[in-house]
Amino acid sequence: MRAVLFPTAASLAQALESSGYLADAALALAAWLALCLERPLLVEGPAGVGKTDLARALATASSRELVRLQCYEGLDEAKALYEWNYGKQMLYAQLLRDAVAARTSDAATLGEAVDLVAGADDVFFSRRFLVERPILHALTREEPVVLLIDEVDRAEPEFEALLLEVLAEGQITIPELGPIRAAHPPLVVLTSNGSREMSDALRRRCLHAFVDYPPPSRERAIIELRVPGIAADLADHLTAFVERLRASGLRKPPSVAEAIDWARSLVTLGASALDPQTVEATLGVLLKHAEDRGQVASKLGDLLPPKP
Repeated sequence: MRAVLFPTAASLAQALESSGYLADAALALAAWLALCLERPLLVEGPAGVGKTDLARALATASSRELVRLQCYEGLDEAKALYEWNYGKQMLYAQLLRDAVAARTSDAATLGEAVDLVAGADDVFFSRRFLVERPILHALTREEPVVLLIDEVDRAEPEFEALLLEVLAEGQITIPELGPIRAAHPPLVVLTSNGSREMSDALRRRCLHAFVDYPPPSRERAIIELRVPGIAADLADHLTAFVERLRASGLRKPPSVAEAIDWARSLVTLGASALDPQTVEATLGVLLKHAEDRGQVASKLGDLLPPKP
């Protein structure tokens, strides 16, 4: 086990809170073990519950650079791992034409000329011409970093195969150069919104954590941490209302991130408690589908909890 900056999971939780992230005991323990064991951490849960923010907070708390790879459909190794700078290779080849001509001037045949320059082809497939994408960049840093592979479920299942060597060995293999191993293994955090099932091969290489919508008491604490100065009664009323919305069968229930944005909006408006007019006017901050806003507005009197 590698010595880490945080002697206990509780000390990591305190550092995360100082970085603006309130983690429960189970999530703090999973992150702490990932640091201690130098293992990747797969964090799953609904969109907007703080999975990406966990990686940011871990980077801040541990004074590490955050390297982020945003996944999407069609992502391949040229955008995630590395690619060769073919334009630069062609430019150098043009600039070195005279040197190549001088080197092959004594060749009697084309075969001899090829033999004379054969040893130089490795020059064009060296680190000088390698373009580092996020994963290789994270592996080659002189200091350990946090590598966030965000929304890995948005990429095709085949992309997971590209990650397995990184997750298991802390290295990638480039055919022209061989394996490149991290001198300081990054803390790899993968997030998934559950749009598809992750492969067993990927899961086997990771520790796992699930982040769900928090209970009202924790969500209130999160809002008070992220929205300084919010009135206690407003925080209570807001979190109770958001909990009711999530249980009301909406197309897209409000996330924690949206609840924080809504709290900031209400504080900006000078609200001290929820009233039907203010709620209806600001529903666009909390709910992002017109049918959800219409459904909530039509029964707002029933959904609004009593004022504290």
